[in-house]
Amino acid sequence: MRYPGQLNEAVAAWLDEQGGSVRAGAAAMTARYGKGASSSGIDLAAYVAARLPATHAVNLRVLGEVAGLLPDFAPQGLRDVGAGPGTAGWAALGVWPEIAQIEQVEASAPFRELAGHFNNASGLSALAEAAVVAGDLRALAGAEPRDLVVASYVLAELPEAEAGELALRLWQGAKEVLVLVEPGSPQGFARIRRARDALIKAGGHVAGPCTHDLACPITGADWCHFKERVQRSRAHMHAKGASVPFEDEPYSWLAVARMRAVRGAGRIIGPAAHTKAGLSLRVCADGSIAERHIASRDKATYKRLRKMAWGDSLPIG
Repeated sequence: MRYPGQLNEAVAAWLDEQGGSVRAGAAAMTARYGKGASSSGIDLAAYVAARLPATHAVNLRVLGEVAGLLPDFAPQGLRDVGAGPGTAGWAALGVWPEIAQIEQVEASAPFRELAGHFNNASGLSALAEAAVVAGDLRALAGAEPRDLVVASYVLAELPEAEAGELALRLWQGAKEVLVLVEPGSPQGFARIRRARDALIKAGGHVAGPCTHDLACPITGADWCHFKERVQRSRAHMHAKGASVPFEDEPYSWLAVARMRAVRGAGRIIGPAAHTKAGLSLRVCADGSIAERHIASRDKATYKRLRKMAWGDSLPIG
């Protein structure tokens, strides 16, 4: 995992300063985060070693998707709500290095202190000059709008019934784009769905992952989520007690914009199935879900789509 600026070195140095093993706290913390536990009382060293690489990788993937869907979007200002150590801002700078103003809103004092430490050690002017603000998304009424607002792994800490109302508060502070990221669990997706419904009613245009503003077609015990493969550092492997040099982080996401996005023909919402006969994809498009099969004998189409994977947007045509 490569963070922007000098943050890889800053993270490694900070972990070295903490000393001791973080393995004991890492497994319990990862399980709690998947269930939407609060960040209060978190073992910071365990978080930085075990969770930071995954949350950064997911944010980088999602914001990269947003950049592709909104090619004319060039944010100058970012508000990172529930910033933790500043993860979403790091990912945003990896996608839009021109971002000049960053506001990190975080309720936890230890996380605010850690964010300030990494900001100063980053070697990046946007982070060195970032405003680290005490607060949470319930207290954002009247905040100065920013081009881009990101709330990553935040709604999961709050009651599901509040997700729509809280998303609208975030939307009021977004000049152009709001991005939400949650754990890829049924509970995480339930919050994303509530937020999506509320934001569409408020006039927002869904940029992704959906390729439509119609009612979500997912029903029953199913839920919309994706997986991002995270390459583990030595510290990450030690924290997880892992022997495999990667892990797959499940996540759900939503990007809503005040302008219309360049949407694809559909989003692949499950693992691709490859056989000798061809390729089968589970696709959400135009408010419905369908299994699409591309026969290998259709050489031109098969060649174009054979590398498509879970989470990818199908090209138009």
